[in-house]
Amino acid sequence: NPGALEAQRTLVNELGGSYRTVVGDDPARALIEFCRSVDATQLVLGASRHRTLPRIGAGTGSKAVRGSSGIDVHLVPHPLGSRGPVPAPRNGLGRRRLIVGFVLALLLPPLVQLALGIDPALSLTTAALVQLTGAVLVALIGGLWPGLLAAVSGSLLLNFFMTEPVGTLAVKDPQTVVALLVFVSVAATVAVVVDLSARRSKEAARARAEAATLSELTEDAIASDDAVPSLIERARETFQMRNVALFRRGTGDGEGAGQGGTDGEVAHGDGDGGYGGSEAGPGDRGGDGGHGERRRRDASAWRVAASAGQGPPATPAEGDNIEEVDPDTVLVLSGRPLPAGDLRLVAAFGRQLNAIRARQQLAASRGDNLRLAEGNRMRTSLLRAVSHDLRTPLAGIKLAVSSLRQQEVVFSPEDEQELLATIENYSDRLEQLVGNLLDMSRITSDSVVPLLQPVRWHEVLPRALAGLPAGQVHTNLPPNMPPVDADPGMLERVIANITENAVKYAPDSDIVLLGVIGGSGGSMVDGCPASELRIIDHGKGVAGEQVASIFRPFQRLNDTASAAGIGLGLAVARGFTEAMGGTLTAEPTPGGGLTMVIRLPMSAGARP
Repeated sequence: NPGALEAQRTLVNELGGSYRTVVGDDPARALIEFCRSVDATQLVLGASRHRTLPRIGAGTGSKAVRGSSGIDVHLVPHPLGSRGPVPAPRNGLGRRRLIVGFVLALLLPPLVQLALGIDPALSLTTAALVQLTGAVLVALIGGLWPGLLAAVSGSLLLNFFMTEPVGTLAVKDPQTVVALLVFVSVAATVAVVVDLSARRSKEAARARAEAATLSELTEDAIASDDAVPSLIERARETFQMRNVALFRRGTGDGEGAGQGGTDGEVAHGDGDGGYGGSEAGPGDRGGDGGHGERRRRDASAWRVAASAGQGPPATPAEGDNIEEVDPDTVLVLSGRPLPAGDLRLVAAFGRQLNAIRARQQLAASRGDNLRLAEGNRMRTSLLRAVSHDLRTPLAGIKLAVSSLRQQEVVFSPEDEQELLATIENYSDRLEQLVGNLLDMSRITSDSVVPLLQPVRWHEVLPRALAGLPAGQVHTNLPPNMPPVDADPGMLERVIANITENAVKYAPDSDIVLLGVIGGSGGSMVDGCPASELRIIDHGKGVAGEQVASIFRPFQRLNDTASAAGIGLGLAVARGFTEAMGGTLTAEPTPGGGLTMVIRLPMSAGARP
């Protein structure tokens, strides 16, 4: 029942286990081999308390016990323990039904004929119909061969006891011959239909098992970050192999270039990649089939992409089962040759690998496209910033310098100081803007490498707050605040950018830098205890839906062009904080305003 299986799968996953599908014609042997492949020491099997028929031959539990060398087998009585499929021979009906069918084929026709002999006036037609019913019953139970045996046996008995001359196998009337042949044909047809139905039922059950396995493969591929190793391991467990490996053609820079051959060698260079030349034996040269075999035998042309199992992976020339995923990729299963039915499922594994590789390539392409789009957006924003925010201080500096250089105008000492202060102020703004641009470029290119060391908050605050209004910015740090793991220069830049942003957007509010040990309720960063610095203002604050946008590059509050800066301060602050292993978040200040929370992991001591 698919619903019951899904309920079991869900329960096993909730209990922290793993649900596996094991493929094999003999359940006991398949389970024992699976246990050995995963180094299991305990095997629990259900054993039914209720049996309507005595078991003929050894059951799954008995076989598992006999072949369980080194594995403890536990048989747990359960009403549903024996309702699953039993080991089946090639006819698909099961060994018990086959044996019962042969027994009935030997006993039922004579017993029926004995019962018919009681009435000497019984016609041949009636007797044939009764024997036909018995033969059909045997075919329904035992399938093809028991049904044929019952049909032949019944026809011989009818011929011997019911047709002239009685007591011999000779037949005088041609119509009687036709009747007997029709009798055998009908019984044989029923037996063939039953046998085909049983085979189809067995194939359907196997298809359901394969579908369940493929469903698990799809779930693993979706849930796993690195799906290829997970799929390789699943293939090894499913087929109870010693080792499963995925090989790809070529090695490093050798891929994608065909290699030439000299006399006595065969070259292959199809544009997809090259194979090293191998010696050509008689009959090898020029044949496509032999060429493909040489390509597979050439172990030097393959490299291991992923493997699972015991020992070194077998090469494509040594593996027991080889599935070609694509012309440049093969899946090699080593341990035992698989029957043709299982090879279909191996092919499904290969197709799944192809789908995973295609998905990974699409994901990589999507990531490249996103990076290109982000780079284009950054360049566009940079051009916009250069065209406005960088030109403004440059224009102010040029105007002040031009005024000071005029010979016709004599400035008072106070005016000169004011012009010089303007130059200095605009120069500081230019330095800050260029610094933020360079820092943002480093962050987006993943080239920020912090030098982490134990740092105390009070050590970096004086330099971070230099140049800010002393009467507006206040610090409140507990005297016993532990050090955090940080890069001192980056941490200064983070605090400076956030505090300057608070002063800019809350000019009439006091800015408080509050240190918190461990945060409220025990703050953590990536599972490590953390320390916090809260930068609190009581300005206008930021609406809840806009909080995430304030950390975007080139984003200013309400996106107004009148605000000074190019909107990189908070983006750089968050990038540096995350590079140091911390977090930077924003939350509303009680009573109005915005609180920025810098959270960094507490230091465990000096780093080498």
